[in-house]
Order: sequence, then structure tokens, then C-alpha cells
Amino acid sequence: MGILDGKTILVTGIFTERSIAYAAAEHAQQEGATLIFTGFGRRSKITQKIVQRLPSPGPVLELDVTNQEDLDSLHNRILGHADSLDGIIHCISASKPEAVGPGFITADWDDLSTSLQISGASLQSVTKACLPVLADGASIVGVTLDGTPVWPIYGWAGVAKATYESTNRYLAYHLGQRKIRCNLVACGPLDNFTVAAIDGIESTDGVWESRAPLGWDRTDLQPVASAVVALLSDWFPATTGEIVHVDGGYHVMGM
Repeated sequence: MGILDGKTILVTGIFTERSIAYAAAEHAQQEGATLIFTGFGRRSKITQKIVQRLPSPGPVLELDVTNQEDLDSLHNRILGHADSLDGIIHCISASKPEAVGPGFITADWDDLSTSLQISGASLQSVTKACLPVLADGASIVGVTLDGTPVWPIYGWAGVAKATYESTNRYLAYHLGQRKIRCNLVACGPLDNFTVAAIDGIESTDGVWESRAPLGWDRTDLQPVASAVVALLSDWFPATTGEIVHVDGGYHVMGM
């Protein structure tokens, strides 16, 4: 028996096989979960192709988190494939180039609002959209980069991560009466499309690897995927509002 046997999970954020969401989805299926996926715009066709490579491909539902019609109709479209959801994997983020790195100072609202809405607040908007079909005792798990320190190359994307973490805590509070847990996994940098697109990411080369007490392998998605699956399971029934670091211990180190 797998630790997710009998559970139906909504998975967001699959774009390539190197996506954290893909690794988490693959592991979740190995642990017995039934999965429903979301895709966005022209990327939906890519998501559909990537999902076919999983052991058990599932339906891909259109979801643009900036489109209220998509959000309002999401729970009804989920009901076309399942009676309820037992969990959500949230791996959605986006920022305009004008709002990251040195653009932090010069960005205007039109530039930075994308980061705050998609990378920060979409955890709430997706959860709200799923509430009508989210079972009591369900688990919501998001993936982040530790939003506590300043990451110069991130700019407003970093501020959005701090917003994401605060949103996680507030959701944990408001959903607690239904025993719905909301937690995040904060990971180190991984070699994938999202990380490669960050201007200046090469400045982090070797940093985690040399400073993390356990070391860090940017090519290995499994530790992060395992943490996501564990938090989706019933093994953490009294853990919510938490940020679990899966970064080789990098976050404990000082200068």
C-alpha cells in the first residue's frame, strides 16, 4: 500500500519532465494517488504531452490563475473527473523581467503585480477555487525558495515568495476548522527550465553545494518530490502553516 492510496490530488505547474511538479506527480502516483492536472494557455498542449509520460496519465484542465472565469469554473470541471479532492500540489509562479534583479527599484505596479498575483497570491486563489470539492482533512502543498533573506537576482519575485509564505500561514489558520493543512517545501536551486530562466542564476553556482551541511545536488528532484508527497499524506496530521526546508541544510548556515 502507498501512503497516498485512495487520494485524488490536483497538480499544477507541470511544464517539462524537469518540473518539480512532474517529479512530485510521479512520486505521488507511485504512492497510489489519482491525479488531475492543470495547464495554462499554449502551455496546456505541452503539459498534456508531458503528462502522457507518467505511469498513469490524467486529465489536464485549463487554469489561468489571472482569469476569474477559469477559477470560478474549476471545481465543476474537477467534478467531471472526481467526486472530491484530497490534496493540491501548487507549483505556479511568474514574474516579468522588468521586476526582477536590479529592476526592483525601477519596476512599476504593472511590472511587479504579476509577481505578487501569480507567485504570491495564487495559492489562495487556487485553494478558494477548489474549496467546494476539497475534502475535510485534505492537504495543500506548495513549493518555494526561502523568502526570508534577500536574493538580489530575484527582486520582486523574492518579495512574492515572502507573500507566498505568509499566504500559506493565513490559509492554515482559515482552513484549520476543516482540518485542511497547508504547508510549503522550501528547496535549493534545481536544474530546470524555471531556474535557468532567471537572469544571473549562474552567480549561485557552487554556493549550495559548498555550504549545505548535507551537500546539494541540483540534478536530483527526488528529495523535494518526497517531501511534497509526505506532506500530502496522513503522516503529518497536525502539521500546518509550516515551511519544510529541503535544501541540504543551507538555510541554517550564517556567513
